[in-house]
Amino acid sequence: MNDAPQKSIQTPITQDVMTIPRKETPGLPNIVGLTRDALRAALIDMGTAEKQAKMRVNQIWAWLYHWGVRDFAEMTNLAKDYRAKLAETFIIEVPEVVSKQVSADGTRKYLMRIAGSHEVEVVYIPEADRGTLCISSQVGCTLTCSFCHTGTQKLVRNLTAGEIVGQIMVARDDLNEWPVPGAPKDETRLLSNIVLMGMGEPLYNFDNVRDAMKIAMDGEGISLSRRRITLSTSGVVPEIAKCAEEIGCLLAVSFHATTDEVRDKLVPINKRWNIETLLDTLREYPRLSNSERITFEYVMLKDVNDTDADARRLVKLISGIPAKINLIPFNEWPGAPYQRSDWSRIEAFADIVHKAGYASPIRTPRGEDIMAACGQLKSATERARKSRAQIAAETGL
Repeated sequence: MNDAPQKSIQTPITQDVMTIPRKETPGLPNIVGLTRDALRAALIDMGTAEKQAKMRVNQIWAWLYHWGVRDFAEMTNLAKDYRAKLAETFIIEVPEVVSKQVSADGTRKYLMRIAGSHEVEVVYIPEADRGTLCISSQVGCTLTCSFCHTGTQKLVRNLTAGEIVGQIMVARDDLNEWPVPGAPKDETRLLSNIVLMGMGEPLYNFDNVRDAMKIAMDGEGISLSRRRITLSTSGVVPEIAKCAEEIGCLLAVSFHATTDEVRDKLVPINKRWNIETLLDTLREYPRLSNSERITFEYVMLKDVNDTDADARRLVKLISGIPAKINLIPFNEWPGAPYQRSDWSRIEAFADIVHKAGYASPIRTPRGEDIMAACGQLKSATERARKSRAQIAAETGL
């Protein structure tokens, strides 16, 4: 991966581009999202000779994930009758962009429609040295974290591996980032990083997330380094070791509190796996995954978790874990029961963490004007509002 300066991005005004309702193609399996092994098996079932199957996988893989082709007819190094057979057997399907909004700061938020007319939100964040795509793993979420807008939307279903990797493919479409045959090779990347921090808990959809990330990391296709992929979990303890061993990406943990009493309210999964249990598991992650450090995400909520005492407890809790602390000013949404901590309070908290020897960057809110900031994602069709009082009553805060 080359970290050279990015191509310039023309930032259009905020926009919405509606499409026609999604055309469903029942009966045929989607070739997007199949692992290499699954694709090989499917091609053999289709009638491909076993001796040829590996070569065919390599050819199709390159067309899908290196060149971004969406039509079997364009796979010109395959015989015409073989291309026709592929078209009779599979579909090439990626999520459909229902709308795109562009923030004043260049952040892009896509509402994407998937099978069943469900919708998920995806966010692209351009920065000077990288371009990060925040992708979703579920429609809705089952965790009900009280500070998170997505958490007020009930879980509808898990995304397939094809729907997850398809978000990356669609974003590359919009960024015009697929290579052009015959053009000089360009190693700069507008989409250089992936964060699984969109809608849903990735570790509750582990198999599909793993398969999608294996596709994204494959060197013959999208080719993102595992160190360019960060998976964020609220603390699904039994799956954390599997994530280290089977994906090996960087890990971020939605921590947000320094006592079980407060974390039980902010991140209810804490009632199942408390802070001590979670931290015991996290201590092993860098070794198992060969990762440098774990990111602890900590949303700053006024008069809830932002005291000097909280900061001191935090550094004591994570002692011995290679880590950085991402301090996230709370991004408000309609009906939210919390307020953002005062900036002076956030800086004082960060100073205590920094003096204890941990990196403590304060995340700059991005895309707030289009509800694309951390914790604000919620698909439009599921946007039934709860009042601030209702949510506060449910959380007890």
